[in-house]
Amino acid sequence: MIWNSVPLMTAIDLLIIAVAVYGVWRCRRISPGKRFGRTRISLLLINSGLLALASFYAADLAIMHVLPRFTAMDEAMVAMEALHRNLSWLVTLFAVASISIGFVELLVELQGREARVRRLIDANIVGIFIWGPDDRIVDANDAFLRITGYSRDDLLSKRWTELIPAETRSVDKQRLSKLTASEMIHPYETEYVQRNIGHVPVLVGMTMFEGTPKEGVAFVLDLTDSKKAALALRESEQRHRQIGLELAHANRVSAIGQLSLSIAHEVTQPITATAVSAESALRWLSTEPPNLAKAKEGLGRIVNDVKRAQEIVDRIRSFIKKTPPRRDALAINEAILEVVALIRHEVAKNHVSVETQLTEGLPPVQGDRVQLQQVILNLIMNAVEAMSDSDKRTRQLLINTDKANQKEIRIVVQDSGPGMAPESIDRVFSPFYTTKPSGLGMGLSICRSIIEAHEGRLWATAAEPTGTAFAFTLPVRPDNPL
Repeated sequence: MIWNSVPLMTAIDLLIIAVAVYGVWRCRRISPGKRFGRTRISLLLINSGLLALASFYAADLAIMHVLPRFTAMDEAMVAMEALHRNLSWLVTLFAVASISIGFVELLVELQGREARVRRLIDANIVGIFIWGPDDRIVDANDAFLRITGYSRDDLLSKRWTELIPAETRSVDKQRLSKLTASEMIHPYETEYVQRNIGHVPVLVGMTMFEGTPKEGVAFVLDLTDSKKAALALRESEQRHRQIGLELAHANRVSAIGQLSLSIAHEVTQPITATAVSAESALRWLSTEPPNLAKAKEGLGRIVNDVKRAQEIVDRIRSFIKKTPPRRDALAINEAILEVVALIRHEVAKNHVSVETQLTEGLPPVQGDRVQLQQVILNLIMNAVEAMSDSDKRTRQLLINTDKANQKEIRIVVQDSGPGMAPESIDRVFSPFYTTKPSGLGMGLSICRSIIEAHEGRLWATAAEPTGTAFAFTLPVRPDNPL
């Protein structure tokens, strides 16, 4: 009988214990999830049944090999028979019931998971393909077929690496090495070969299946539409910038038009001086004997006056010239003084006293000289107009520059006019909003766009005791911190 063969019974007990332990170990490879749900209960039932079997046959081994050391063999065999007679049916019933219920529940849960995964694949929200050994595609959803243009039969005979264009395979090989090392590749942009069409831009994420390093799944998103949208957005932004440049140019031309009388006066002065100096030189040359020294002085004055007129014309021409924006190192104090010189006659004609408080030693800013001078000119002209109804003796214009902080400088243009209502200060930079009867409401809006394009800020506040202060900041060059 089998009861009389201790080696055979020992081998059977050890085999049953080994199978039970292996079953418990394999159950640990199944992820139960974070919730105490059906999967966790199923694994608990299976493990309980397996552990009950292992414990029972471990006790059987102990009776066969340990108990005879303390009692007679016959007594040990009697104890073993009693163990099997009284407990074996109960342990077997418990093990079969718990393992069976656990496996059934686990099978139902796994079928549910598979259905959810299959639902995700068949939903065709993104392209999905699964590869097996030798990188061959073993399954793919319809969305991936649409992306690549292949039929299912054609695609399932290919390696997925064959979908990578030849010119980018060297780069993708580096990513594949990361996939082998970490079993996952975070989403990256690349291109796949599209059948009979060319290449299609895609976003790809990959992961290996746990425990099967030669198998995995990839999620592929077609970027064609997003690339087209991004291109359309860039073109729209480019058109927007171009329109902004056109408006800024029109604003500069309009400002120069308003200053036409002042400009004419500025140009007339050196021309008149040139004529006077020329007449004086002619008189000195017509004397007997000719006074060459005096004539030379007159000719020198003519040269200086011509240069002054040329500088005025060049300054105006560069101001209204339509050129692309530039980013040059710019001394802001120098740019302000050039604008003040350009409008000095206009300011004097309106009985405005100009005071400049320009902090010395300010580092250069990075910007477009013409655009920043346009902002300064607009703010000064607005200030002059704001004081047109004020007492002539109180019309004061203050232009100030200083350090706003360690990375910015601040420019303030302040008038002594009646000031603006609080609601007007909040809206004054809105397009087409104006407090002037003949204004278009674009000047300050353009100014703010220019300053923001230079990574600065432009704002308005009420001045003390009266008037309005317009201030803007500009970042200094990175190599010239304050």
